[in-house]
Amino acid sequence: MIGIWILGDQLWLKQAALASCSQHENLPVILIESQQHIQARPYHQQKLVLIWSAMRHFAEELRQHKYSVTYKIAADFQTPLQAWIQANKITELRVMMPNDRPFTKVIQSLELPCQITLIANNHFLWSTSEFHNYAQGRKRLLMEDFYRQGRRRCQILMEKDQPVGGQWNLDKENRQPPKGKLNTPPAKWFAADAITLDVIDKVKSLSFPTYGEIEPFHWGVTRKQALQVLDWFIQQRLPHFGPYQDAMVTGEETMWHALLSPYLNIGLLHPLEVIQAAEQAYQEKQLPLNSVEGFIRQVLGWREYMHGIYHYVDANYSEKNWFNHTQKLPEFFWTGKTEMNCLHQILTQVQRTGYAHHIQRLMVLSNFALISGLSPQEVENWFHAAFIDAYDWVMQTNVIGMGLFADGGVLASKPYAASANYINKMSDYCKSCVYSHKERLGENACPFNFFYWNFLDQHRDKLQTQGRMSFILKNLDKMSDEELNSIRKQAQDWHINL
Repeated sequence: MIGIWILGDQLWLKQAALASCSQHENLPVILIESQQHIQARPYHQQKLVLIWSAMRHFAEELRQHKYSVTYKIAADFQTPLQAWIQANKITELRVMMPNDRPFTKVIQSLELPCQITLIANNHFLWSTSEFHNYAQGRKRLLMEDFYRQGRRRCQILMEKDQPVGGQWNLDKENRQPPKGKLNTPPAKWFAADAITLDVIDKVKSLSFPTYGEIEPFHWGVTRKQALQVLDWFIQQRLPHFGPYQDAMVTGEETMWHALLSPYLNIGLLHPLEVIQAAEQAYQEKQLPLNSVEGFIRQVLGWREYMHGIYHYVDANYSEKNWFNHTQKLPEFFWTGKTEMNCLHQILTQVQRTGYAHHIQRLMVLSNFALISGLSPQEVENWFHAAFIDAYDWVMQTNVIGMGLFADGGVLASKPYAASANYINKMSDYCKSCVYSHKERLGENACPFNFFYWNFLDQHRDKLQTQGRMSFILKNLDKMSDEELNSIRKQAQDWHINL
């Protein structure tokens, strides 16, 4: 007898383990809420609600499709699996290959009285073996090259072998700073139903540390709701998504962003249907190409690239620390209590929602962590705990590689380091801050400024090897030894005073 174990980020009727069985009526299926598993770090309470509520809703959907569903709430995975296998006389347990390496080890460590078969994961457009074949022998593994190959491979926004509009990448049109009243459309949120309210009560009662605010909880928890969010994005947000996708505005938590990553990452949506919906809207409604291409690049390019790189690099990637940064993560990352307004705005937003958009993550949170010398491992652990769409495969590459350049340039062509000037240009945060974005020394100096110049000075030798950094590094030569020494001291004192 075959049995299927469905993990909490594999909630799709066409997922590979279910699809591997020709008959599904009365097929034994099990889903497990393990309290031990969620104690690895203090996860955001809304993430726990999202996963457990989506799992419970998916169990009901499976029952409607005549699967024989067992749903267990347990301390661990081993005990309920063992009992279920024996009760159903299971001889082969099939599991779709986990996205996260650590969970593959969890499965391999189980002692079960039956064969365990891992079925190749089908939640991505590129399988791990296909990406490996693509990557082998290449001198560089740039996302742009991979993205173009993905466009050709899937025939997305293509005219024969050429990109629609004549250009592969329209990013230059998508970096406008916020100006005037933006008139952003509201996000598509949902009221919690009875199942979700039960889960909220359960998460509130947990006896171990968690993070963030649990209510109001507005995320979707079913495939039907995820499809509504996709349709809402296509209709209301995609037409104007492009120009301001890098902008940050106080009180505008979601702007024109899609809010689809939590649903994609647990299987309620498949990347191809998301990409095709955007392409179809472009064709039928003549939407601006820069908006459509910019969004498709995030899913077809960046998301697939992150997943592929994660499974391509060595298992010790998570320990990379190219700059040898060892400063402890400041407590304000957990509390949001800091006088730096940009960090305060974003960190309190994450506390409330579990969400921040990609520039808030990259150019404020990760940027600060990079230039202030925070431990990459502590930063990655915080990202993994704090964000509603966070998983090992997402955060290792995005934080260790992209955000902190701790891999020495495996996937980014230069460190994404910037002073307060960038934040002032792309947001309104600096207007309401006690620090001056123009000053790099003294009591009123924005920490982003003295940390930025200290970072360039401290790592000049290493950064010199990154071709795109040489022009910026020449600015250090214009500073006097006295000013550089003052910058070094102010950066050092900041950590001591903290």
